[in-house]
This record gives sequence, structure tokens and C-alpha cells, in this order.
Amino acid sequence: MNEKILIVDDEKGVTDMLRSYFERASFLVYTAYNARDALKQAEHKPDIVLLDINMPGMDGLTLCERLRGHLSCPILFLTARIETADKIRGFQAGADDYIVKPFDIEELGARVAAHLRREVRRQEQSVLRFFGDMVIDYSRRELSVGEKPVALSRKEFDIVELLSVNAGQVFDRERIYELVWGPEGDGSSDTIMEHVRKIRGKLAAVSRHGYIETVWGVGYKWNG
Repeated sequence: MNEKILIVDDEKGVTDMLRSYFERASFLVYTAYNARDALKQAEHKPDIVLLDINMPGMDGLTLCERLRGHLSCPILFLTARIETADKIRGFQAGADDYIVKPFDIEELGARVAAHLRREVRRQEQSVLRFFGDMVIDYSRRELSVGEKPVALSRKEFDIVELLSVNAGQVFDRERIYELVWGPEGDGSSDTIMEHVRKIRGKLAAVSRHGYIETVWGVGYKWNG
């Protein structure tokens, strides 16, 4: 999928030059010459924004604050201003970087690429939880104990996720079935006993710790 870039600058020559450059780099380019059009183009959810500070009407600083209400992507200011106070205001408004005019187009392209790589890494950061020697990566749906991976089926992992995220809370079989299989499930809560048995067997092969505890007469809870 092509990355989307929003270019906001009231100088048509600059905007056209940037459009041409980023289209050649296979970006999907949106442009705006004023704040009103920029807010409209922001509906396309760009992956990165290049924003001129010195524009008539609403300036780039104010526009940046408005955009931050809708976008979490990197915003790079294009500006001739280099005073420290202006930079501080820009960062306070939500900017991620400054590109000083006149700029080298290849350096700008490299800056944009670097910010996009950083954004991808941020979004791909895994949500991890540690329980002694056990590591659960919820983003990748992976579980390991002492660096030994434990292969779980989709539903088995769903049960582990439910219990471990709510460690200490007791869930009866009916509630687990409802949350994991959903209201459209066509089985019964008895299947939870079989899934828990399989999960325990797989964990027992790599650990002596009993991660899923039975609360007799009630249900199951996570014992991390």
C-alpha cells in the first residue's frame, strides 16, 4: 500500500515540486494551500504531514494544533524561521521535526523516510507481559517459557490471553465461553474444560508452575 503524505504550503511552486518528488517515490500525495483545505485533506488520514508555518490566515502552528486533534502521524514543519522560541512553540503545538527553507529535496526525502520507519517501529512494538519465566506477546500471539516457544491453537491462546490479562480474576466456564467464542458460538461451555486441559499439558511440558488455577465450584483464574 502506498504511503500517504499531506503537503500544506501556500507557495504553489513549492507544493508542486514536493508533489512531483513524492509521487515519483510512489507516495499518494494530498496537497493544500491553506488551513481550511488542509483540515479537509486530513480526512484521508495521511501517514505524514509536511506543513509550512508562514501561511495567511491560520498559521502553521495553529493548524498543527488542530491537526493533532485528528492525526497521530508525524508532522514536519517547513519554515524559514530558526529562532529557538519558534521551535519550542512548534514542538509544543505537536510538531515532530523542522525542515528549514531552503532545503535539499533529497535530505527532505530522507527525513520523511526516517520518520515513517520510526512510526512503523512504534506501531509494531509488541505488547508483552512477563510471568516469571513466561513471556506472552499479545501482538504476535506468541507464548514462551524459558525461551521455549509453546504452540497454542487460536482458541487456546484466546483463553490464555483472557485469563492472563485479568490475572487473579476468576472466570466461570460459561463466561470464558461467551468471551472467547462470542454469542454466535454453537458449542457449549464444556469445551472450556478440554481446552484448559490441553493448555495445561503444553505448559507442563516446559514448566512446573501451574499458570491456570482451578477455583473449585467457581471457575479458573490466572496464577502468574
